Amino acid sequence: MEHHPAAARLTEAAAAVQQHGSGNLLRIVIVVMILGCVLTAWFLLRGYKQKDD
Repeated sequence: MEHHPAAARLTEAAAAVQQHGSGNLLRIVIVVMILGCVLTAWFLLRGYKQKDD
């Protein structure tokens, strides 16, 4: 069986999450979701801007 360093890092990260809980991961997910909502709202609402040309 071959050694895959990326798979080993992923396994270590999963083990660390199980040991320390999912607090940091949950914070990252929430921040990314909020930023995504803000960027989506900006993208959609910029089309409603009135142009005075």
